[in-house]
Amino acid sequence: MDLTLKVVSQYFEYNVSTFHQKRISNLNSLSLSKILLEQNPYLFDTKYVTVQEIINNLVNAHISSSEETIFGDWLEGLAIFINEKIYNGRKSGIPNIDLEFDRDSIRYIITIKSGPKWGNSSALKKMRADFLTAKKTLRTSNSQLNIVAINGCCYGRDNKPDKGDYFKYCGQTFWEFISGDTNLYTEIIEPLGHKAKEKNDEFLKSYAQMINKFTREFSNEFCESNGEIDWKKLVIFNSSTTPPRRKKK
Repeated sequence: MDLTLKVVSQYFEYNVSTFHQKRISNLNSLSLSKILLEQNPYLFDTKYVTVQEIINNLVNAHISSSEETIFGDWLEGLAIFINEKIYNGRKSGIPNIDLEFDRDSIRYIITIKSGPKWGNSSALKKMRADFLTAKKTLRTSNSQLNIVAINGCCYGRDNKPDKGDYFKYCGQTFWEFISGDTNLYTEIIEPLGHKAKEKNDEFLKSYAQMINKFTREFSNEFCESNGEIDWKKLVIFNSSTTPPRRKKK
Protein backbone atom coordinates (compact mmCIF):
# COMPACT_ATOMS: atom_id res chain seq x y z
CA MET A 1 0.00 0.00 0.00
CA ASP A 2 1.43 3.39 -0.98
CA LEU A 3 1.73 6.34 1.39
CA THR A 4 -1.49 8.06 0.32
CA LEU A 5 -3.69 5.01 0.87
CA LYS A 6 -2.04 4.36 4.23
CA VAL A 7 -2.92 7.92 5.20
CA VAL A 8 -6.52 7.46 3.99
CA SER A 9 -6.94 4.18 5.88
CA GLN A 10 -5.54 5.80 9.02
CA TYR A 11 -8.03 8.64 8.79
CA PHE A 12 -10.94 6.25 8.32
CA GLU A 13 -9.88 4.20 11.34
CA TYR A 14 -9.82 7.28 13.57
CA ASN A 15 -12.82 9.17 12.21
CA VAL A 16 -15.51 6.88 10.77
CA SER A 17 -17.10 6.47 14.21
CA THR A 18 -17.38 10.25 14.56
CA PHE A 19 -19.16 10.49 11.21
CA HIS A 20 -21.72 7.83 12.14
CA GLN A 21 -22.26 9.30 15.60
CA LYS A 22 -23.13 12.64 14.02
CA ARG A 23 -25.60 10.87 11.71
CA ILE A 24 -27.26 9.15 14.67
CA SER A 25 -27.29 12.30 16.81
CA ASN A 26 -28.93 14.22 13.97
CA LEU A 27 -31.54 11.50 13.57
CA ASN A 28 -32.26 11.34 17.29
CA SER A 29 -32.74 15.10 17.44
CA LEU A 30 -35.60 14.94 14.93
CA SER A 31 -39.21 15.51 15.91
CA LEU A 32 -42.37 14.92 13.90
CA SER A 33 -43.23 18.61 14.20
CA LYS A 34 -39.88 19.60 12.71
CA ILE A 35 -40.15 17.45 9.59
CA LEU A 36 -43.82 18.38 9.01
CA LEU A 37 -43.03 22.09 9.25
CA GLU A 38 -40.12 21.78 6.79
CA GLN A 39 -42.30 20.57 3.90
CA ASN A 40 -45.06 21.84 1.61
CA PRO A 41 -48.29 20.32 3.01
CA TYR A 42 -50.23 20.94 -0.22
CA LEU A 43 -48.10 18.33 -1.96
CA PHE A 44 -48.84 15.60 0.57
CA ASP A 45 -52.35 14.83 -0.67
CA THR A 46 -51.18 14.68 -4.30
CA LYS A 47 -48.14 12.47 -3.71
CA TYR A 48 -48.88 10.14 -0.80
CA VAL A 49 -51.60 7.66 0.09
CA THR A 50 -50.48 6.14 3.39
CA VAL A 51 -48.98 7.49 6.60
CA GLN A 52 -45.96 5.23 6.08
CA GLU A 53 -45.26 6.89 2.71
CA ILE A 54 -45.44 10.36 4.23
CA ILE A 55 -43.13 9.55 7.11
CA ASN A 56 -40.60 7.61 5.01
CA ASN A 57 -40.32 10.37 2.41
CA LEU A 58 -40.15 13.25 4.87
CA VAL A 59 -37.57 11.59 7.10
CA ASN A 60 -35.49 10.53 4.09
CA ALA A 61 -35.57 14.04 2.63
CA HIS A 62 -34.34 15.49 5.93
CA ILE A 63 -31.63 12.85 6.29
CA SER A 64 -30.42 13.37 2.72
CA SER A 65 -30.06 17.11 3.25
CA SER A 66 -28.35 16.87 6.64
CA GLU A 67 -26.02 14.06 5.60
CA GLU A 68 -24.77 16.09 2.66
CA THR A 69 -23.52 18.63 5.21
CA ILE A 70 -22.19 16.04 7.66
CA PHE A 71 -20.38 14.09 4.98
CA GLY A 72 -19.11 17.26 3.32
CA ASP A 73 -17.49 18.30 6.60
CA TRP A 74 -16.05 14.80 6.96
CA LEU A 75 -14.54 14.86 3.46
CA GLU A 76 -13.09 18.29 4.17
CA GLY A 77 -11.35 16.82 7.19
CA LEU A 78 -10.04 13.94 5.08
CA ALA A 79 -8.64 16.34 2.47
CA ILE A 80 -6.84 18.40 5.12
CA PHE A 81 -5.50 15.26 6.79
CA ILE A 82 -4.10 13.90 3.50
CA ASN A 83 -2.56 17.20 2.52
CA GLU A 84 -0.96 17.55 5.95
CA LYS A 85 0.72 14.15 5.60
CA ILE A 86 1.82 14.60 1.98
CA TYR A 87 2.63 18.33 1.71
CA ASN A 88 2.77 19.45 5.34
CA GLY A 89 -0.44 21.43 4.89
CA ARG A 90 -2.47 22.81 7.77
CA LYS A 91 -5.93 23.90 8.73
CA SER A 92 -5.90 27.63 8.09
CA GLY A 93 -6.31 30.11 10.92
CA ILE A 94 -7.71 32.68 8.51
CA PRO A 95 -11.53 32.99 8.62
CA ASN A 96 -13.35 31.06 5.86
CA ILE A 97 -10.13 29.49 4.53
CA ASP A 98 -10.02 25.73 5.17
CA LEU A 99 -6.50 24.73 4.15
CA GLU A 100 -3.09 26.27 3.49
CA PHE A 101 0.01 24.63 2.09
CA ASP A 102 3.21 25.53 0.26
CA ARG A 103 4.49 23.88 -2.90
CA ASP A 104 6.92 25.09 -5.56
CA SER A 105 7.28 28.51 -3.89
CA ILE A 106 3.51 29.07 -3.94
CA ARG A 107 1.23 29.47 -0.92
CA TYR A 108 -2.11 27.86 -1.72
CA ILE A 109 -5.20 28.96 0.20
CA ILE A 110 -8.16 26.65 -0.24
CA THR A 111 -11.86 26.72 0.51
CA ILE A 112 -13.33 23.21 0.37
CA LYS A 113 -16.91 22.42 -0.69
CA SER A 114 -18.68 19.11 -1.27
CA GLY A 115 -19.64 19.56 -4.92
CA PRO A 116 -19.35 22.14 -7.71
CA LYS A 117 -22.87 23.62 -7.42
CA TRP A 118 -22.58 24.77 -3.84
CA GLY A 119 -23.58 28.44 -3.91
CA ASN A 120 -25.38 31.27 -5.66
CA SER A 121 -23.84 34.49 -6.98
CA SER A 122 -23.85 36.09 -3.52
CA ALA A 123 -21.99 33.13 -2.01
CA LEU A 124 -19.40 33.25 -4.81
CA LYS A 125 -18.96 36.99 -4.30
CA LYS A 126 -18.36 36.41 -0.59
CA MET A 127 -15.80 33.66 -1.32
CA ARG A 128 -13.90 36.01 -3.62
CA ALA A 129 -13.91 38.66 -0.89
CA ASP A 130 -12.66 36.08 1.63
CA PHE A 131 -9.80 35.12 -0.70
CA LEU A 132 -8.85 38.79 -1.11
CA THR A 133 -8.87 39.33 2.66
CA ALA A 134 -6.77 36.20 3.20
CA LYS A 135 -4.18 37.37 0.66
CA LYS A 136 -3.92 40.76 2.36
CA THR A 137 -3.55 39.07 5.75
CA LEU A 138 -0.76 36.79 4.57
CA ARG A 139 1.12 39.58 2.79
CA THR A 140 1.33 41.71 5.92
CA SER A 141 4.19 39.47 7.03
CA ASN A 142 5.62 38.70 3.58
CA SER A 143 4.78 41.18 0.83
CA GLN A 144 6.52 39.05 -1.83
CA LEU A 145 4.52 35.88 -1.07
CA ASN A 146 3.08 34.26 -4.19
CA ILE A 147 -0.47 33.27 -3.21
CA VAL A 148 -2.95 31.24 -5.28
CA ALA A 149 -6.58 30.80 -4.20
CA ILE A 150 -8.40 27.53 -4.83
CA ASN A 151 -12.04 26.51 -4.51
CA GLY A 152 -11.77 22.75 -4.04
CA CYS A 153 -14.80 20.51 -4.58
CA CYS A 154 -14.75 16.89 -3.43
CA TYR A 155 -16.81 15.56 -6.34
CA GLY A 156 -17.96 16.59 -9.81
CA ARG A 157 -16.01 18.41 -12.50
CA ASP A 158 -15.40 21.89 -13.86
CA ASN A 159 -13.84 22.06 -17.30
CA LYS A 160 -12.96 25.75 -16.95
CA PRO A 161 -11.02 25.86 -13.68
CA ASP A 162 -9.44 29.29 -14.19
CA LYS A 163 -11.92 31.80 -12.74
CA GLY A 164 -9.58 34.77 -13.03
CA ASP A 165 -8.88 35.53 -9.37
CA TYR A 166 -9.05 31.89 -8.22
CA PHE A 167 -9.06 28.33 -9.54
CA LYS A 168 -11.84 25.80 -9.12
CA TYR A 169 -10.68 22.18 -8.88
CA CYS A 170 -13.32 19.44 -8.68
CA GLY A 171 -13.35 15.68 -8.25
CA GLN A 172 -10.26 13.94 -9.58
CA THR A 173 -8.47 17.25 -10.15
CA PHE A 174 -8.98 18.35 -6.56
CA TRP A 175 -7.87 15.08 -4.92
CA GLU A 176 -4.81 14.93 -7.16
CA PHE A 177 -4.00 18.56 -6.38
CA ILE A 178 -3.95 18.04 -2.60
CA SER A 179 -2.19 14.65 -2.70
CA GLY A 180 -0.20 14.32 -5.92
CA ASP A 181 -2.04 11.01 -6.58
CA THR A 182 -3.96 10.85 -9.87
CA ASN A 183 -6.07 7.89 -8.77
CA LEU A 184 -6.88 8.93 -5.22
CA TYR A 185 -10.43 10.00 -6.08
CA THR A 186 -11.36 6.38 -6.88
CA GLU A 187 -9.06 4.68 -4.38
CA ILE A 188 -10.77 6.25 -1.35
CA ILE A 189 -14.09 4.57 -2.26
CA GLU A 190 -13.14 1.05 -1.11
CA PRO A 191 -11.96 1.84 2.45
CA LEU A 192 -14.76 4.38 2.82
CA GLY A 193 -17.44 1.85 1.91
CA HIS A 194 -15.89 -0.91 4.02
CA LYS A 195 -15.61 1.17 7.17
CA ALA A 196 -19.04 2.75 6.68
CA LYS A 197 -20.80 -0.62 6.47
CA GLU A 198 -19.18 -1.74 9.72
CA LYS A 199 -20.85 1.12 11.58
CA ASN A 200 -24.16 1.29 9.72
CA ASP A 201 -26.17 -1.22 11.76
CA GLU A 202 -26.56 1.13 14.71
CA PHE A 203 -27.82 3.89 12.42
CA LEU A 204 -30.33 1.57 10.72
CA LYS A 205 -31.70 0.51 14.10
CA SER A 206 -32.21 4.16 15.12
CA TYR A 207 -33.75 4.90 11.72
CA ALA A 208 -36.29 2.06 12.01
CA GLN A 209 -37.27 3.17 15.51
CA MET A 210 -37.75 6.75 14.31
CA ILE A 211 -39.95 5.70 11.38
CA ASN A 212 -42.14 3.57 13.67
CA LYS A 213 -42.38 6.31 16.29
CA PHE A 214 -43.33 9.04 13.81
CA THR A 215 -45.84 6.78 12.03
CA ARG A 216 -47.61 6.17 15.32
CA GLU A 217 -47.55 9.87 16.27
CA PHE A 218 -48.84 10.98 12.88
CA SER A 219 -51.68 8.44 12.96
CA ASN A 220 -52.74 9.57 16.42
CA GLU A 221 -52.57 13.25 15.48
CA PHE A 222 -53.77 13.50 11.90
CA CYS A 223 -55.85 10.41 11.13
CA GLU A 224 -59.56 9.73 11.63
CA SER A 225 -60.67 6.64 13.52
CA ASN A 226 -61.21 4.84 10.19
CA GLY A 227 -57.58 5.50 9.17
CA GLU A 228 -58.31 8.33 6.72
CA ILE A 229 -55.79 11.19 6.82
CA ASP A 230 -57.24 14.57 7.84
CA TRP A 231 -55.42 16.70 5.25
CA LYS A 232 -57.08 19.94 6.40
CA LYS A 233 -55.82 19.43 9.93
CA LEU A 234 -52.32 18.80 8.60
CA VAL A 235 -52.34 22.04 6.59
CA ILE A 236 -53.61 23.96 9.62
CA PHE A 237 -50.77 22.54 11.72
CA ASN A 238 -48.21 23.53 9.07
CA SER A 239 -49.47 26.94 8.02
CA SER A 240 -52.06 28.51 10.35
CA THR A 241 -51.27 31.91 11.89
CA THR A 242 -51.78 30.50 15.37
CA PRO A 243 -50.22 27.02 15.58
CA PRO A 244 -52.63 24.54 17.15
CA ARG A 245 -51.54 22.52 20.16
CA ARG A 246 -50.56 18.98 19.41
CA LYS A 247 -51.98 16.11 21.38
CA LYS A 248 -49.91 14.90 24.28
CA LYS A 249 -48.06 11.67 23.50
